[in-house]
Amino acid sequence: MPPIISIVGKSDCGKTTLIERLIPELKRRGYRIGTIKHTSRGFDIDRQGKDSWRHRQAGADAVMVTSGESLSLVKRLQSQEIDDLLPYFADMDLIITEGYKHGDKPKIEVYRAECNHSPLDLPDGSRIAMVTDAPVTVAAPVYGFDQVTALADLIESRFL
Repeated sequence: MPPIISIVGKSDCGKTTLIERLIPELKRRGYRIGTIKHTSRGFDIDRQGKDSWRHRQAGADAVMVTSGESLSLVKRLQSQEIDDLLPYFADMDLIITEGYKHGDKPKIEVYRAECNHSPLDLPDGSRIAMVTDAPVTVAAPVYGFDQVTALADLIESRFL
């Protein structure tokens, strides 16, 4: 299974933006990248009245919608653990998650002084890097938001 790295941090501090910048850099290097976005709120990608929505309303445990180039799968889960989702990403080289700060995967913390009073209290050794706009002292390499290439170098050397 592919390695997993979790991008973690407080809300609205740049996690999604970092991922948006990191993916093209890793793709340029030839890697297949999958992402998992964790949310504590529910979500629904279906619209009321559409056939796939009607399938779920009828009780289907999994509904897949396909077209010539893509697929979308909505499936009822017994667990939201990352490891339970890995079979969907078997053909990827790397999985980047947004969230899962309490999970056991290596983490890159996004920290902005305007969003946080201090960095997250992460388990020892789980933070592999920090991306920040503030002077911080942590037991991991620290990168600025403009150092995506260097961050990709770290990911490539340690996980790919």
